Amino acid sequence: MDLKLVKNILTLISESDVDEVSIEEGGFKIKIKKNSDKTVQTVQYQVPSMPELPQSKAAVGTPDVRTTEKSADKTDGEVIKSPIVGTFYEASSPESEPFVKEGAKVQKGDTLCIIEAMKIMNEIESEYSGTIQKILVNNASPVEFDQPLFIIKKD
Repeated sequence: MDLKLVKNILTLISESDVDEVSIEEGGFKIKIKKNSDKTVQTVQYQVPSMPELPQSKAAVGTPDVRTTEKSADKTDGEVIKSPIVGTFYEASSPESEPFVKEGAKVQKGDTLCIIEAMKIMNEIESEYSGTIQKILVNNASPVEFDQPLFIIKKD
């Protein structure tokens, strides 16, 4: 499906009273839900050449449950952002303790979380030494590229 067509569809839906739309074209599926003034878009696609991934999902514009304009804009620390699109995990396994908690001291290079992308676990390390002021993402939630994950007050 053409990206221009997707953008045109998004524009039409944002200007209409429609709350939800699903479109399928071959292996490409797009589902768009509109919640109040914010639009949530979920794009699903199938990759036929990769049988181990029969249906891969990429979330576009998914709002983060913890992030608010107030907390993201008015911080007294450094923001650590996601370097990739994927799923945020606060611990190495469901039974393990989180890598960090709010108020924890961290050193530059300490692991803060894991972001899973295409079944690859990517450890996200602290860029600064300091104290975790805020964790902006819920465990096991999808994250976007460049989405704020943590606020760290540098030492």
